[in-house]
Amino acid sequence: MAKAELEGGIQAAVRRANVIESSRWVGQSGSWFGVALGYLGMLLCLLLIGLPVYWMIIGALKGTMEVYRVPPTWIPLQPTFSNFTEAWNSAPFGRYYINTIITTILGSGFEILFAITSAYAFVFLRFPKRDWIFLVLLAALMVPGQITILPNYLTVARLGWINTYLGIVVPGASVAYGTFLLRQYYKTLPIEVLDAAKVDGAGHLFTLWAIVLPLAKPAIISFALLSIVSKWNDFLWPLIVTNTKMMRVLPVGIYWLRVEEGAINWGVVMSGTLFVVLPVVLVFLYAQRYIVDGIAAGAVKG
Repeated sequence: MAKAELEGGIQAAVRRANVIESSRWVGQSGSWFGVALGYLGMLLCLLLIGLPVYWMIIGALKGTMEVYRVPPTWIPLQPTFSNFTEAWNSAPFGRYYINTIITTILGSGFEILFAITSAYAFVFLRFPKRDWIFLVLLAALMVPGQITILPNYLTVARLGWINTYLGIVVPGASVAYGTFLLRQYYKTLPIEVLDAAKVDGAGHLFTLWAIVLPLAKPAIISFALLSIVSKWNDFLWPLIVTNTKMMRVLPVGIYWLRVEEGAINWGVVMSGTLFVVLPVVLVFLYAQRYIVDGIAAGAVKG
C-alpha cells in the first residue's frame, strides 16, 4: 500500500514537472514570437517610411534619362549633383527660404505661446464655465480645416493681407490641439510644488515661467516640433493667399518648379524637395535629445 502511494506520488510529481516545463517552453516560445513580430513591424514601418526618402535621395542624384529608366535602378549608375544647381537656379529658393523661415517662426511662435498660456488657464485658473469652454475648444478639433479656408480668405482679403506675412501667419496662429496636449500634461505636474509657490506669494506669471515651463519642457518641445514641421510644410493656405513669386514659401515653390519645368524633370524636383526636407530633419535631430532627456527624467522620477 505504501509502495503504491509512493509510486503514485512520484508519477504526480513527474506530471507536474512536465506541465511546468511545457508551460515554460510555451512562455519562451510566446516571448520569442512577440519579439519577432515586433521586429517585423519595425521593419515594415522602416520600409514604408524610409523607402520614399531613399527614392527621393537617389532620384536627386540621377540624370534625366536614368530617372525614367525601366526597370528603375536602386543605386545611381552615374551620380550627378547638377540637379541641385539647376533646381536652385530655376526658382528663387533663397527668397523661398526667407519667406518660409519668417512664416514658420512667427506662426509657430504664436501657436506655442497661445497653447502654453491657454492650457495654464484651463488647469490652474478658476473662472465660470471653464469646463464648458474647454468642451467647445475640443469640438474645434473635429472641424476639418478645409471648412474654414473660404471664411479665412474673405477676412484676409478684406483686411488687405493678401501677399503678406500676416495673411499667411494669423489664420493659423492658434490651434486647439496644442491647448489640449499641454493641458493634459499640466494636469500631471506635482501640485505640491505649485502650492508651495503660491504660499510663497508667487503670481501666475512667475509660476508659469519658473515652475510650469521647466517641468513641462518635454511636452512643450514635442508640440513645438510638431508646430514647426506643420508650418514649414504648409502648402494649401500659402498657395491660396499668395499669388506672387516673391511671397511663395518652399512647398509652393516646389509645386511651381514642377509646373514650370514643362516635361517634368523629376531629378530637379527631387533636388528641390531635399531643400525643403533637410532643415526640418536637422531641427528634429537637434530637438529630439531634449524630448528623450525629459522622458528619461520623468521615468526616473516615477
